[in-house]
Amino acid sequence: MSAAASAAFVKLADYAVRCRRQAASLPMQEDAVDYWSGVGFTLDQHRLLAPMDEVSEILSVPAYTRVPGVLPWMKGVANVRGRLMTVMDLSRFLGRPSELQERQRRLLVLDQNDLYTGVIVDEVQGMQHFPLDAYRPVPTTRDEDLGPYLRGGYLRDGELWSVFSLTRLAQDPRFMQAARTG
Repeated sequence: MSAAASAAFVKLADYAVRCRRQAASLPMQEDAVDYWSGVGFTLDQHRLLAPMDEVSEILSVPAYTRVPGVLPWMKGVANVRGRLMTVMDLSRFLGRPSELQERQRRLLVLDQNDLYTGVIVDEVQGMQHFPLDAYRPVPTTRDEDLGPYLRGGYLRDGELWSVFSLTRLAQDPRFMQAARTG
């Protein structure tokens, strides 16, 4: 080995020793935690989460035009940036109108395939992040009306946040049939 190569090797060995000494004072490596994220909202005192891929935006309830001959939970249609969107009241659909004034409530927008609809909820609590190991496959709820739309939930500080699927709601024939019959 040449003198230059030997000097370079000695220098690298010195770097390795110094790095190990400095690393001793560094914190231990922690395992990364994977998180699930959703939009938190409340509905009749329930803490719910909408999956991020099911909410295209969150709006204040826009001005809408009522449509004659529809069920009371279909509020009407609104022009949102040049697109007509149906506006539905989730509380009324579930059979229990909210006590909050409409201007205090928020709209979760579902924009999938040919469906562009806004679902009015009581309050939006922003993005919520939960460790994947906090997931519970079957959330307990005393509210039978919510049951068909729930997909498990996440536990945080002893409180369960149920995952509410807007897609499941949109697949419900009762939700898609807003016209009064008879």
